[in-house]
Amino acid sequence: MNSQRMRDLACMVAAGLAMVAGPAWAEESGQGATDAASQSVQRPTPEAPVEGARNFTGVWERYPLPWPTYLHDFDDVPPPDQGPDLKEPYATQWKEQRFARQEAVEAGTPLVDPSTKCLPEGMPSMMQAIYPIEILQTPGQITVLAELFMQTRRIYMDVPMPPVDEIPPSYNGFSAAHWEGDTLVIVTRGVKEDVQFFEIPHSREMTITERFQLGADGKLYLDISIVDPAILQTPYEFRWIYKKSPGYRIPEYVCDNLHDTINPDGTVTLDTSITEVTDEEIEGE
Repeated sequence: MNSQRMRDLACMVAAGLAMVAGPAWAEESGQGATDAASQSVQRPTPEAPVEGARNFTGVWERYPLPWPTYLHDFDDVPPPDQGPDLKEPYATQWKEQRFARQEAVEAGTPLVDPSTKCLPEGMPSMMQAIYPIEILQTPGQITVLAELFMQTRRIYMDVPMPPVDEIPPSYNGFSAAHWEGDTLVIVTRGVKEDVQFFEIPHSREMTITERFQLGADGKLYLDISIVDPAILQTPYEFRWIYKKSPGYRIPEYVCDNLHDTINPDGTVTLDTSITEVTDEEIEGE
């Protein structure tokens, strides 16, 4: 993977995708909200280093890559598994919002989203890994570092989940994890209500459950289930797959909006002077 090329295209990719994460309109959350919640629980005794099937340490990228080759087409990435089973009136509102956004994409003037404002993706959008993510396993904690926007997610091992009203709302929420055999199970709550995955609404009670498992093929499989009885008719479930990128070093990425202009009408105009990514660059050759 050509890291310089990736950095040059970062803002344009995020805006072109348009639907990676919904409208988290620039409300400020307290920095370190996840850390604040973690201080209320006792940290476990340090464990031995992970190994074998429980070792997810390394840099991973989505397989296959979730972004279009020709960025100037503004190809829209659909939500996983055709989207959620929403209750009314949320289902109708979401479809109308999707339609309006798609029309803007096809017109070449996508609507503003968190990416064009340089805001974090939040959960679960961060794990979509538009750019690679790095997983670090240390005693008592798993840390996920995303190249896009230099996001950091902390996952605490073998700790109780605080009541949701004790978790300061944040982009990534509070994540508690445990092992079930060689499957890492992570439960996340406390994601800010204006941090939306594909603009899907959610309540304060939303719970995201992730199940990570390393396959015999060396790929990392993530099964996600989103439960939110106030909004969803049924749990929203889907799978993402990652492949390891040995030798790739995640570079610094600062979102400075060099490639897009936010217009007064809420649309985004992109600099299309960099438009095409070759197959060789996608494959990292």
